[in-house]
Amino acid sequence: MALQNSELSRDQLLHSQAHIWNHLFGFIHSMSLKCAIQLEIPDIIDRHGSPMLLSELVEALGINQERTPFVYRLMRILVHSGFFVKQSVSCNDEEGEGYLLAPPSRLLLKDEPLSVRPFLLLVLDPIIVDPWQHMSTWFQNDDVTPFHTTHGMMFWDLAGQEPKLNQLFNEAMSSSSRLDTSIILKHCGGVFEGIESIIDVGGGTGTLAVAIAKAFPNIRCISFDLPHVVNGLVGSENVSYVGGDMFEAIPKAGAVLLKSILHDWGDEECIKILKRCKEAIPSKGNGGKLIIIDMVVKVSKEENELLKTQLLFDMLMMSLVTGRERSEKDWAKLFLDTGYTDYKITPIFGFTYVIEVYP
Repeated sequence: MALQNSELSRDQLLHSQAHIWNHLFGFIHSMSLKCAIQLEIPDIIDRHGSPMLLSELVEALGINQERTPFVYRLMRILVHSGFFVKQSVSCNDEEGEGYLLAPPSRLLLKDEPLSVRPFLLLVLDPIIVDPWQHMSTWFQNDDVTPFHTTHGMMFWDLAGQEPKLNQLFNEAMSSSSRLDTSIILKHCGGVFEGIESIIDVGGGTGTLAVAIAKAFPNIRCISFDLPHVVNGLVGSENVSYVGGDMFEAIPKAGAVLLKSILHDWGDEECIKILKRCKEAIPSKGNGGKLIIIDMVVKVSKEENELLKTQLLFDMLMMSLVTGRERSEKDWAKLFLDTGYTDYKITPIFGFTYVIEVYP
């Protein structure tokens, strides 16, 4: 039935239209930001050290002056999105508005230790974006994931064969670990007290293991990942790298760490991983425990933005891999199904939690 004017007020109609268009054009926000990152605009403005005029920015970019109006339009949407701010400035008799970094853009600088720039470049790479074009097709076929529908193989298999994807993924995971680790060690360092050895399963290039070893020199840290990830990596006095398959066996240690691992896998695979973890650690009475750093989905109207981020992450997992984001009830069921006796959840930062699980 055609929509009649009486069914929606004029304001409701305009709001509905704007709501749809804002979602329809949502990808433009992401791609505009990616463009700015690839042009290194945040770094250029940061190095400038003061509000940067549009003319100065165009000159620093080293591009054709005819692009100036288009740079202005790019910056306008990014100012509106909260990545840059404008401030009145006078320079060489030129009056105008200069650009400064807004707080979120500091996390996009190349040399910022807590930069999320690598994660942005991974998520917005065509390899990761293309599966969204095939989502509806995937719903109607028998492929495991939309990623498989698009690329003909699972994410992990392509990462093992495609150097570009492998590099993007490892850099993204390292950047994510640096941000989370800085907060975990500052506010939840007690989680690691009393541990003599810890194995970081899926630890990649060892960002987290190295940080723990630095903060707790008495802990022997092992970064455990697939052979193609750790091959050639050189350890130190209390950091080592071991290649293997977490579904087959995990080396023995006083504690096992899983950071952003289980959300990549479905319940059946998680149960296999959790069983291997349980086999790798001593009993609870002998100090053994599993440390999980991951999301815990909580529905709260007061934290709607955090919930939105969690739901978006969940959709990303659906697109790429077999995993999902889980609520406390979901986590508890996994622990019960694999024979763990108790767990403790501690919120640490935004949507990231530390879960201590005892055999």
